Amino acid sequence: MSLDRSPWVRFSLYLIFCASAGVLVMRGVIAATGDGQEPLTAGLYAFFLALSAVTVIELNHPAVIERNGRVILLLAGILAQLGLIHAVSLIVSLNQLPTGVGLLLTPFVVAPMVHAVLLGARSGVFSAVYVSLLGTLLVPDEGKALFLTVSLLCGLVAALALRKTRRRSQLLRAGLYSGLMAIILASVFGVIDYANLAGVDAMNGWKLFGLAAGSALGVGIGTALLVGGVLPVLEGIFRLTTDISWLELSDLNHKLLRQMQLEAPGTFHHSLVVASLAESAAEAVGANAAMCRVCSYFHDVGKLNKPEYFIENQHEGAENPHDSLTPTMSALIIVAHVKDGVDLALKHHLNPKVIGVIREHHGDSLVGYFYRKAQEQKRAEKAKIDKKLENPEDLPKVDQKNFRYPGPRPRSRESGIISLADAVESASRTLKKPTPAKIRALVEDIVEQRICDGQLDDSDLTMRDLAQVKEVFCKTLRSMLHSRIDYPKDEEKGRKSDLTRRPDEPRPTKRGDATSGGKRSGNPPTARVTP
Repeated sequence: MSLDRSPWVRFSLYLIFCASAGVLVMRGVIAATGDGQEPLTAGLYAFFLALSAVTVIELNHPAVIERNGRVILLLAGILAQLGLIHAVSLIVSLNQLPTGVGLLLTPFVVAPMVHAVLLGARSGVFSAVYVSLLGTLLVPDEGKALFLTVSLLCGLVAALALRKTRRRSQLLRAGLYSGLMAIILASVFGVIDYANLAGVDAMNGWKLFGLAAGSALGVGIGTALLVGGVLPVLEGIFRLTTDISWLELSDLNHKLLRQMQLEAPGTFHHSLVVASLAESAAEAVGANAAMCRVCSYFHDVGKLNKPEYFIENQHEGAENPHDSLTPTMSALIIVAHVKDGVDLALKHHLNPKVIGVIREHHGDSLVGYFYRKAQEQKRAEKAKIDKKLENPEDLPKVDQKNFRYPGPRPRSRESGIISLADAVESASRTLKKPTPAKIRALVEDIVEQRICDGQLDDSDLTMRDLAQVKEVFCKTLRSMLHSRIDYPKDEEKGRKSDLTRRPDEPRPTKRGDATSGGKRSGNPPTARVTP
C-alpha cells in the first residue's frame, strides 16, 4: 500500500496535528499579555479541539481521507492560519493598536479560501469552523466572542462564495465579500462607532472609520491575491487541479490540438463532439464538467501517429489501408493509439488526470469489427479445409485477447462518462436519417453493452447516474443530428432569388401570367359582378 493511502500515515498526521495545535496555542498564550488562562490549560483545550477536528474529518470527509496528501493540505492550512493569527496578535499588542482595528487586521479567510478552491466547499466550511474555534484561544479574553463571530462568519462567506470557482476574479469577489462582512459585524458590535463621525471629534472619528474599513477590505482583498498566487504552487505540490486550471487547459491552441486540427481533422471534430456530450452529462450527475471537457479534447491524441488508419480521417473514395492488412494487424494498430496517446501526453507534460483518461477511455473492451472479421476469415478457411482445399495447419488462430485494449477500465466518474460519450459519438455516425427513437435505441444499446462487459464496474457511476447520462446523451444527439429544411430551388434556371434581387429591380413573372401582360392559355378571365 502506498504512503499516500496508508491509514497508519494518516493517523500519524492526526497525532502530529493535535500536538502542534496544542504547542502553538501554548506559545501564543505565553507570549500574549492580559490573558488569565494558564498556558498548559489553553494547550489542552487546543489539543482536544484538534482531536474533535480530525474525528470530523475521518467521519464526514471521505474525499479528503482518500489521499494523505489532501489530509496534509487541510491540517497544515489550519496550522498556518493559526500561525498568522498569532503573528497579527503580537504585532497589534506591540504597536498598541485599538482592539477593533487589530481584530480587523486579522486574516480570517486564508485557510477557508485555499481549502474551498482546492478541496471543495465542504472542506472550506470545515476549515472556517475549526480555525475560528482554535484561533479564539490565541486572542485576549475581552475579544474572544467578537473574534469567534467575525472569523466564523467571514470564513463561511468566503467558502460559500467559492463553491464553484472557475475564474480567478471569483477569489477577489470572495475576499471583498469577507471584508464587507467584517465591516458589518464590526458595526453591529460597536467596534466602528458611527456616533463619532459627527461632532467635535469628527476628524478622529472618520480617521478611525477609514482605518477600520480599509483594514477589513484590504485584508480581504490582499488575502484573495495571496491565495491566487499560491494556488498553482499548491496544485503542483499536492497533485490537485482546480476548475480554474481546467479552463486554462481547455485552450484549443495547445500544440497537440493544433497538430490534430491539421493532421487528423476527423479525430479533432470527434473530440469536440465527445467533449460536448461528456460535459453535459457530467453537469447532470454532479461530476467535474470542466475536467471532462479537457480530457475529451486529448483522449484520442494517440491517433496522430497513424491518422489515416482511423475511419474518421479517411476521405471518401480513398483507399482504406486496412484492406491490405490482416484483422489481427489492424486491431494492433487501433489498440496502439492508447499507448501512443499516453506517450505523447507524457512528452508534452499534460495533466496526470488527462493521461489517466487517455489510458482508461477504452478500458479492456473488444475491438469488435476486426474480431468479427477475423472470425469470418477463420470460418472461410475452415470451409476450405472441409473441402480439402487447404491444410488444417493453415487454419488461423483467433485469440480474443489480441483484439482487446490493454486497460485499465475507467476508475472515476469522469473517465466513465468520457468512455460512454466516445462510444456513443462514434456509433451515432452510422445512423441514417436519425430519429429520436433510433438515437435512444443506440444510446441504450451501447450503455447496456458497457455494463454487461463490466467496463463501468470501477467508475463509481450508479444506475441513477447512468440513467441521467443516457437522457443527456439522447437530448444532445437529437440537437446535433436534427434534419435540415430542404430549401426550394428556383423554377427557372438563372433566375435570381428574392434574397439576391435589388429592391428596385422588377420581379420576373411566369409566361402567360395574368399580371405580366402576355398571352394566357385558356379562356380569358370573366369579370365578376357583385350584386
